[in-house]
Amino acid sequence: MTAPLPRAMLIDMDDTILSAYGRPEIAWNIVATEFADELLPHAPQAVAAAIVGSARSFWSVAGAEWRMKLIQARQEVVKGGFAALASHGPALPTELAIRIADRFTAYRDEQMFIFPGAHEAIDTFKARGVRLALVTNGAADQQRAKIERFALAHRFDHIQIEGEHGFGKPEERAYLHAMERLGVGPEDTWMIGDNLEWEIEAPQRLGIYSIWIDIHGDGLPEGTHVKPDRIIRSLTELVPAR
Repeated sequence: MTAPLPRAMLIDMDDTILSAYGRPEIAWNIVATEFADELLPHAPQAVAAAIVGSARSFWSVAGAEWRMKLIQARQEVVKGGFAALASHGPALPTELAIRIADRFTAYRDEQMFIFPGAHEAIDTFKARGVRLALVTNGAADQQRAKIERFALAHRFDHIQIEGEHGFGKPEERAYLHAMERLGVGPEDTWMIGDNLEWEIEAPQRLGIYSIWIDIHGDGLPEGTHVKPDRIIRSLTELVPAR
């Protein structure tokens, strides 16, 4: 299904345009396996599971300031996983936790790629007169590096990085500022992204048509109260038929 394009789109970056953070449990298992000998007697799978559990707990309460310190946040997450393991087995050294966290950061960077058709879809939106804003949370240097690496800057009329502007999703001013820069109102705007709170629930409260991108086709989480206006698996689905 395609629909007429709006006057403007606010588009998320990570796991919407780029494969950046999806499926962290797979990445943690791969990284833990690289350190298998140093993790003994703990199995890499058990270590990865403890880290994933620690990450869920950490990010459920972590404030926005930790998005500006992602490397340090991952170190704290691994330390938390190690602490959970130590409650029923031998303790692992803190320096190993830091090395594993840093390797995870490097591994995710190595594996990052732009989703097929994303460049072409964005270029089509722009060619058809849609005003475009890239609205992404995170630290300025890390997010700007991705924008440059994947040739995104020239494709957007406005680039809005949390670390550069001092505010981010789901703060209302993140959406209001982007729309102001594009010269549009909520009735003329679509928000597209993978985070149900940041890209669906919060912008919907402002009257923005909000599209959830479900890259892996997992479907809405069980028990969620958030109802996207539309669900897609790729930005290419928004390109109107010629």
